[in-house]
Amino acid sequence: MFLGIDVGTGGTRAVLVDDKGQLVVSASSEHQPFRTPHPGWAEQDPEDWWRAAQEAIRLVLAAMPGVKVEAAALTGQMHGAVMLDKDGKVLRPSLIWCDVRTEPQCEWLHKQIGRARLIELTANPALPNFTLTKLLWVKEHEPEIFARIAHILCPKDYVRYRLTGIYAMDVQEASGTLLLDVAHRRWSKEVAKIAGIPESWLPQLFESPEICATISDEAAKLTGLKAGTSVAAGAGDQGAGAVGMGILEPGSVSATIGTSGVVFAATAEPTRDPLGRLHTFCHAVPGRWHVMGVTQAAGLSLRWLKETLAPDKTYDDLTAAAAKIPAGSDGLLWTPYLFGERTPHLDPTATAAFVGITSTTTEAHFTRAVLEGVAYSLKDTFSLFAELGIPVKGVRLGGGGARGPLWREIQANIYDYACERLTAEEGGAFGAALMAGVGAQYWPNLEAACAAGITVAETIQPNPKAVQRYAEGYAGFRRVYPALKGIRG
Repeated sequence: MFLGIDVGTGGTRAVLVDDKGQLVVSASSEHQPFRTPHPGWAEQDPEDWWRAAQEAIRLVLAAMPGVKVEAAALTGQMHGAVMLDKDGKVLRPSLIWCDVRTEPQCEWLHKQIGRARLIELTANPALPNFTLTKLLWVKEHEPEIFARIAHILCPKDYVRYRLTGIYAMDVQEASGTLLLDVAHRRWSKEVAKIAGIPESWLPQLFESPEICATISDEAAKLTGLKAGTSVAAGAGDQGAGAVGMGILEPGSVSATIGTSGVVFAATAEPTRDPLGRLHTFCHAVPGRWHVMGVTQAAGLSLRWLKETLAPDKTYDDLTAAAAKIPAGSDGLLWTPYLFGERTPHLDPTATAAFVGITSTTTEAHFTRAVLEGVAYSLKDTFSLFAELGIPVKGVRLGGGGARGPLWREIQANIYDYACERLTAEEGGAFGAALMAGVGAQYWPNLEAACAAGITVAETIQPNPKAVQRYAEGYAGFRRVYPALKGIRG
């Protein structure tokens, strides 16, 4: 068996995958909700991730008494800044991926390095989500904390540190820190120096399937894992999720709707967007890269709608009613900018809106408009792929957006690509377990691991009439953001 651990935003999930690439058992433990003491802030306690990881691991092992875990790997939410002192103690709560307080630090980096030069060095511009900008905020606002930092990690790497005692990070995760020379898969000495980040703070880098550590005696007692069990580097949630969906070769693309939404394309080389609207990261596949566009509030939009307008209804109730509304929601549009927006606007101050409300608008219209608005926002990334010549041979759907037939149908028609649903889309933890199997040399590479464990259950073809209706709706959607930006000044 191979163990995959996913340190998400809402909880930590552990899975066991067998030698045929099939998920056998999974368990999860919820996190405390992230704190938002001010608008745009989002913080979590790393110790709570470690608690949840221990619990999830113990649960999956208890479900299979006597199981032998050959190797483990981790994945999780990207970009969060975990700051440790010289003894490995957490100095403050982590500023996580959706924390967007750091716009002034982004402006400072662009002024000091130059936006074009920063994209040349790291393949990305400075965005509030990235780890480096969060460190710079702490440097400016909490200098007493910054002065005590000795190590910086991302969320899943902190859990690995607690499992193994090793400070390590994979190159896919490191791509989202804004401290990595993405083209050469190494830390950027120039960016670190200009930002005032000592290189001694940066963990050792590994390729995702590479064994980087072993389970410590202390962690073995706490989790039930055997001391000395190999641990592969793993990847951030998007890299591991792409592996779990078989998005490895150039031309393969996934559209995943979780809390956020991501369109992810594998590439043979680092493809930079000169305007920085797409993220260009190292892939979890050694020697490959990927580009991705991110919608900040994808599944989060649907959750917000339910909690705000229909707290007594289930998601199934809402989508069943929405399915009776025609494509295009009778002109109602939703821009899902509850936490600002990354792709393509790079605007942490962007706000969400319903546009086109009339006296005949119903709750079902609002629901369908949210489903469509999230897909329109993700289509922005497909538009950029076309602009930059990034090939798309087909799309695999993942996350909550793949589980309901209505959202699958909406996506196929808005993207205008045949979309595949996998027999079992198990997410990042599954991809991490496959990396563990490659690290243990059970499979020779990730391609072989994915061939063993991934099968397609359904292909959803676009409907030409709906495609045309959504092309009109998308044109209207594209006009909403600049209009609102003008109103906001």
